[in-house]
Amino acid sequence: MINIDDFKKIEIVVGKIVAVEKVPDTDKLLKLSVDLGEENLRTIVSGIALYFEDFNVLVGKKCVFVANLEPRTLRGIESQGMILAVSTPDGKFSLLEPNNEIPVGTHAK
Repeated sequence: MINIDDFKKIEIVVGKIVAVEKVPDTDKLLKLSVDLGEENLRTIVSGIALYFEDFNVLVGKKCVFVANLEPRTLRGIESQGMILAVSTPDGKFSLLEPNNEIPVGTHAK
């Protein structure tokens, strides 16, 4: 269990995926270029490739991201955040997506 003060440390932000690439020599990793409303795009590596036949459906999607996660290098690529998603034991999967009225860069409160 974490307390509310720990939870408040998590920076949850709406971002827009602007580009997607499959990470070579992996089955499940995708390299996402994400607009979080900052000056530069963020690179986020995520293990969600198995849930998409065509990765291009992700381009243009607004999703929810953790922006202040410590960077981690996966397969030589620095990941600068985390996309939030849910899945069930029977294989159902969903990215967490705000409605289109919420602009990129909006922080959870």
